[in-house]
Amino acid sequence: MPYSPPLLLGLELSGTGAHPASWRRADSRAEELFTGAYWVDALRAAENAGIDLAFLPDSFTLQAPGAAVGRLDAVAIAARAAAVTNRIGLVPQASVTHTEPFHLSKAIASLDFASHGRAGWEVGVSGAGEAKLFGRKPEQGSHSRWFEADEAVEVVSRLWDSWADDAEIRDVATGRFIDRDRLHYIDFTGDNFAVKGPSITPRPPQGQPLVTIRADEPHSARVAVHRADLIRIAARDLETAAATRSELRAAVAAAGRDPNQVRVLLDIDIHLAATADDAAIDVAQLEDWTPTGVPRTVFHIGTPAELRELLTEVETECAADGVVLRPLALTAALPYLAAVAPTLRARLGLPRTANRYASA
Repeated sequence: MPYSPPLLLGLELSGTGAHPASWRRADSRAEELFTGAYWVDALRAAENAGIDLAFLPDSFTLQAPGAAVGRLDAVAIAARAAAVTNRIGLVPQASVTHTEPFHLSKAIASLDFASHGRAGWEVGVSGAGEAKLFGRKPEQGSHSRWFEADEAVEVVSRLWDSWADDAEIRDVATGRFIDRDRLHYIDFTGDNFAVKGPSITPRPPQGQPLVTIRADEPHSARVAVHRADLIRIAARDLETAAATRSELRAAVAAAGRDPNQVRVLLDIDIHLAATADDAAIDVAQLEDWTPTGVPRTVFHIGTPAELRELLTEVETECAADGVVLRPLALTAALPYLAAVAPTLRARLGLPRTANRYASA
């Protein structure tokens, strides 16, 4: 029987939570949102709970009215957390639309060194209205943004490879720190970038840090099947998620890649509490403050035990290779996450053993 890897568990840390009114909760720690301690505490709690990957969203635009306004740089947050975490993967989002790929390759490679090989990169593109913040180029349509993103990911990946693994020779006798013959020009020329290289940062510990792309629409999905190690999806139900996963795996194979080397992760919006009634009351309060309407993806409002049942469904129905939990209120969810992560036996696909002394 072919080996089936365990369900990956991701957590999106979006400010005080995915719900725009989450900052209004008394336990939100909104007053600490722009401190290192807030993010270190959250990421440590996620790691201690057994979360595999921490996703750190970012944008050049301010949040919508009613939400906590302002952001710290996602790559900087990940770098701060790298020193105080040991196992969790750190996946900041960084936009390519107004950022040079040379700088992005250096930033993510540096994060990989700082985290000892735990870095990833979620590829982002600018949304409407961001172009005027920079004044460098006019607003682009979705096709243009993702065509540019495709080139940017190619440049970044080539720059990561522009140093051989053994380029650092540190030859004291000759005074040569690197062997220049083991550094390579990438000589990339495309419609948006012309980059000679090589990078000024050695090849990252992973060689190629994990690339994540959301398959939210046709243009991003096309880039994802050609470039991503992790593909994020949203779906109204598990049946739709399973169909989307199958389509993406087929597209990955058609692109000449091994679909077993690409993981499809389903976003799940969550709010956890001690009881399902408490969770429902909490969410009703958030919606009373700022109505958001119908959730865009699968959601769970209830207890950790019920969420574990949902995760088992995701796995058994092949709806995804992993999930990205999106807490509506981040600080409120963190204490419950340890009860959500599967046991080691479950993660290995092994059943819980029966007690030999239990009565028939």
